Amino acid sequence: MQKRGRKQVYRLAGAGLVVLVVGSVFVKALSPRQPEATQFVGSGAELQAAAVQIQDINVLKSLSPAKRTEKLTAIANAKKPIESSRARYLLATDLLQQGQAKKALDQLNGLDIDYPVLATYVLVKQAQAFEKTGETAKSQSTWQELLKRYPKDPVAAEALFTLGKANPQYWDQAIAQFPAHPRTIEIAQQRLQKNPNQLDSLRVIARHGLYLEKYPAYLDRLVEKYSSQLTPADWDAIAFGYWEKQQYGKAGTAYAKAPLTARNAYRTGRGLQLGETGGATDAYIRTVNTFSTAPEAGLALIRLSKIVQPELAIAYLDQAINRFPDRAGEALLQKSKLLDELNSKESAAQTRQYLLSRHGKSDAAAELRWQLAAEQAKAGDTQSAWKWAAPIVTQNPDSEFAPEAAFWVGKWATQLGKSKEAKETFEFVLKKYPQSYYAWRSADLLGWNVGDFSSVRDLKPAVARPTARPPLPVGSDALRELYQLGQDQDAWKRWQVEFQTAATPTVAEQFTDGVIRLGIGDHLDGIFMVSHLSQRETAEELQQYKVLKQQMGYWYALYPFPYLEPIEAWSQERQLNPLLVTALIRQESRFMPNITSSAGAKGLMQVMPDTGAWIAKQIKLKEYQLAEPDDNIKLGTWYLDYTHDEYANNSMLAVASYNAGPGAVGSWIAKKGLGDPDQFVESIPYDETRGYVKSVFENYWNYLRLYNPEIAQKLAQVSKAQPKIE
Repeated sequence: MQKRGRKQVYRLAGAGLVVLVVGSVFVKALSPRQPEATQFVGSGAELQAAAVQIQDINVLKSLSPAKRTEKLTAIANAKKPIESSRARYLLATDLLQQGQAKKALDQLNGLDIDYPVLATYVLVKQAQAFEKTGETAKSQSTWQELLKRYPKDPVAAEALFTLGKANPQYWDQAIAQFPAHPRTIEIAQQRLQKNPNQLDSLRVIARHGLYLEKYPAYLDRLVEKYSSQLTPADWDAIAFGYWEKQQYGKAGTAYAKAPLTARNAYRTGRGLQLGETGGATDAYIRTVNTFSTAPEAGLALIRLSKIVQPELAIAYLDQAINRFPDRAGEALLQKSKLLDELNSKESAAQTRQYLLSRHGKSDAAAELRWQLAAEQAKAGDTQSAWKWAAPIVTQNPDSEFAPEAAFWVGKWATQLGKSKEAKETFEFVLKKYPQSYYAWRSADLLGWNVGDFSSVRDLKPAVARPTARPPLPVGSDALRELYQLGQDQDAWKRWQVEFQTAATPTVAEQFTDGVIRLGIGDHLDGIFMVSHLSQRETAEELQQYKVLKQQMGYWYALYPFPYLEPIEAWSQERQLNPLLVTALIRQESRFMPNITSSAGAKGLMQVMPDTGAWIAKQIKLKEYQLAEPDDNIKLGTWYLDYTHDEYANNSMLAVASYNAGPGAVGSWIAKKGLGDPDQFVESIPYDETRGYVKSVFENYWNYLRLYNPEIAQKLAQVSKAQPKIE
């Protein structure tokens, strides 16, 4: 966000969950080895039935505690075994939170027998309730009973943690048996507070404490104090931790000491390159020489070509072309650019032709085709631009350039007076690429009530949020039950133990991890985990990802809707489209209220402190906290209203101004004029702002198509049709 006249500031443009019920195709495709069904969580129709049964309970979460208690009590007394047990468990949980431990115990009495899937958690609640009522002996005996009956269940770590406060041997047992459980991480932290020189505690945190706010500091301490005592397995965990925290230079150094695998060898080079610490070239060469047939060697050759002299780079690219067919297209495109730099124009042209003729289905071919199409369009040769762009849709349909190419084919068809072809093309974009920014632009040009750049602000679309969650594709029955009941913290704790392949997750595991993170409000990493499933490379994984994308649960995870109430309230106050505000928040902060950018912007709408102070003065607001969601949205929506006023309610210019500042946007208009708004977006000179504008409106369109019944229905009708593009 910018205050008027302030120079451009680059800010975080971000990297929660309400989802629909999905069926057995989703579960079977992603998790062929899932556990046998139980009476509570099964597969196929049973899973759908279980989710539907929980649906009414999930609706109750939005009610006040008093009304929720009334409804849950009615369900508990209905004598339907599954629903009654669930309601009793939730009632007990609410009562404990309200300080009514004795009433909670009434609900919990015998529930471990009636509700076996969560029997261990019933015992935890009982032990906690006894403690709150002052019955310490009963609390201790209940913890002991839990350990006796369920010694291997992850929730036993709760008992070990509590009992270990008096007897340290229980804490030792927790570390040995459940090192990944968050309670065990607490144990390691407490021991380090008393004595910071504990190698074993640091090892536990390095391997399992990735979620900790100060996690990198623990890694630093481990490396600085105990480097000579660390095993290759320790270095592997440390390297992965640094990599996940985007401290790539440190990660590269650690991967060099980890077990020598193709992945570790490549990440050594990539980490050193990104960290600009030196040594990347040697690390990449080692990857190529040691793992000559591994996919990482092909990628290492591509990376090498970008950090060495052009003549040597071409030799590396030739190796990639000859040895790694999957990388040949990318290598050929890079080679053509280097040949242009060396003024070998004829060889560069021949290389590009070879790329199109022999590797025409590669993403690199799509990039080249789109580059040539854009050049022809800029020169005014619309017909030639069309001819270059159209093959992208047929030859490279999964390329990132395909939605853009298809949309512009429609725009050019309109310019050439071919209205029928234009209509078919826009419908094709909606059918084939419904999630894209260009789908929104296509819907607008087809006359749908989705708003254009000048009218989207004034729309007040209806919002219908689904109430049920899909069954998790992997995990124990207890994990799935906790998640369905909305017991997200307990589900997250259990998942830390069950998720043992964090460095190499399956598609199903990564999706589950993302969804569970969203459940506890970690929208930044949750959305990241779900969105980066698109980066899978093997044919099997890509097929699983394609199946997943067909499920609504995937899209609801990508576009969650937290903070709906304050967003709607302040959008109404500022006369702003609430979905546009939601879209901007998703881009700015990924719904993380406490996030601060490198430039100092804070909160959901990334308000700069001085800009926030200026806004507060305008609206006579004396006290506010930028990390508090309601305050942040109040200030951010005022500023978004302000940028709209600056540009006659043109939302594209308002959103661009929100990112780059009014001065920058004003200079672009003064220099080129507004003209065709689609062309204006493509010509925005700041790469960040151009991407920002597209991302915000792509977000807006996805919230509209997912949450607005009218547009969802229209899109479903288009999907049934057979639009085409030539």
